[in-house]
Amino acid sequence: MTTGPLDGVIVADFTRVLAGPYCTMLLGDMGAEVIKVERPGAGDDTRAWGPPYAPSGQSTYFASVNRNKNAVGIDLGTPGGVQAARDLIAGADIVIENFKVGTMERLGLDYANVSTDHPALIYCTISGFGSGAGRELPGYDLLVQAMGGLMSITGPGPGEPTKVGVALVDVITGLHATVGILAALHHRDATGQGQRIEVNLLSSLLSALVNQSSAYAGAGVVPGILGNAHPSIAPYEVYATADRPLIIAVGNDRQFASLAQALGAPGLADDVRYRTNPDRVANREDLKQELLALLALASADEWQERLTRAGVPCGPINDIAQAFALAERLGLAPIVDAGGTPTVAHPIGFGRTPATYRLPPPASP
Repeated sequence: MTTGPLDGVIVADFTRVLAGPYCTMLLGDMGAEVIKVERPGAGDDTRAWGPPYAPSGQSTYFASVNRNKNAVGIDLGTPGGVQAARDLIAGADIVIENFKVGTMERLGLDYANVSTDHPALIYCTISGFGSGAGRELPGYDLLVQAMGGLMSITGPGPGEPTKVGVALVDVITGLHATVGILAALHHRDATGQGQRIEVNLLSSLLSALVNQSSAYAGAGVVPGILGNAHPSIAPYEVYATADRPLIIAVGNDRQFASLAQALGAPGLADDVRYRTNPDRVANREDLKQELLALLALASADEWQERLTRAGVPCGPINDIAQAFALAERLGLAPIVDAGGTPTVAHPIGFGRTPATYRLPPPASP
């Protein structure tokens, strides 16, 4: 019986904290056998990142990215530990590491060394700023959010740059690493050749900034902070109602006409200031004031029902518990049991080879 689309693939996981462990957990969910290398007696840094802790005493941060793995304690500071790591790599299909740039070379565990006897090996390196001139810069998500421009477009307004509420750059980088590894597996199946993959947080963020980074690359525009507004679409932000905030996300002129009709002000769609999306963006503040005056006449729940019925994208601002409740109501089964530990479900649905939850996050080796 297979355990997923990656059944039979062995991963030697030399990663810690978030980007690398998230990648290897996704591979494990898809059936790969993941062997997580940790420092004896100390383990992954995130084992100590808490509170909160699960009833077992395990950090929920660690648990969030480490199910479907077996942990082994290897002291890479000793010759015996290096040999144990070399033996582990010799039996693996994939190696993933996010040590400080140069560490694996110093240990003789880098791709150039280990691929000589293992040419089919796929070897993924994750760093903060690449292996060139940025090799000495520490790869912490908060630093990359700041230095990579994300904070410059995030926050309540100009002069108030704000980090995202989760280590999003790490997560995006872990996803990019996963995509690269799966592509390399396909190439290896076709040619028998392995390869080295490099992923870094800064490049991942610049790619993930999509329209904002493209504004600079393609038009020389340096985006700024717009709070909850969108630089290229309106109305597309948070609006106060009679009782609490409501998100309205109008993506085209047809939806705006439906919004105007549902608000009881169909003339807004014919106003020369708001007729097209570029018009609405240019007159964003005037439009916002008109919408706020109308939205103040009813509650957020009332407006959500009316607008949704009219085909206008909208919704409340949920907390995390409410978000899980929504997913439950929609039948998405957001929480799964991984060997007795509740964890967040794998996000990809496979018609033939679904994700499996075979192992809980491992105890410290």
